[in-house]
Amino acid sequence: MTAIGTGGTGGSGMSAEGGTQSAGIDRRAFVARLLAACPEALVVTGLGSPSYDAFAAGDRERTFYLWGAMGGATPLALGLALAQPSRPVLVVTGDGEALMGMGGLATVAAQQPANLTIVVLDNGHFGETGMQRSHTSLGTRLAEVARACGIARADEIRSIDEVDALARRIAAREGPAFAQVFIRSEEVPRALPPRDGAYLKTRFRQALGLPPM
Repeated sequence: MTAIGTGGTGGSGMSAEGGTQSAGIDRRAFVARLLAACPEALVVTGLGSPSYDAFAAGDRERTFYLWGAMGGATPLALGLALAQPSRPVLVVTGDGEALMGMGGLATVAAQQPANLTIVVLDNGHFGETGMQRSHTSLGTRLAEVARACGIARADEIRSIDEVDALARRIAAREGPAFAQVFIRSEEVPRALPPRDGAYLKTRFRQALGLPPM
């Protein structure tokens, strides 16, 4: 197991047959604990289950839920991190969304925002389209991809007990950082956040003390 902050590779999360292991972290418990430990973070969630997880943990004005733009969570959060350098910015997304926008990792590495942390909840499946196996079930190791892009702090997380160290790093703004969190592939009940994009944008800006647009 990779200790948080070591940058080691750890295991691949795959069985000998090529599928993800059935064991993994409870996604809802992990997200709830992480967000509770990072009350000051500005949060951007990838579309689908990560947004449901964040909403299930408690709706917050400083959370921006994506309802579309597959692959856009990290680029959006990068712009936010550059615009708000004194605030920790946290991306919570899934392996499918991260795979769609891997080019964003290279741009994060080029910009090196110290206040940005990307957390990928990896169940090895595309949860929104029928639980087809994703590339992380077929050999792609996202933490290694992040390191290859130039994000030095890229870890694989296999225990919920590692969440506290991750939260401390987020608060300290010691990024850019990347965490691939191996979660169970079971489906959980959907908890749907607000879908009105204009409303979400306006309340997020107001939470930052900015005038509505």
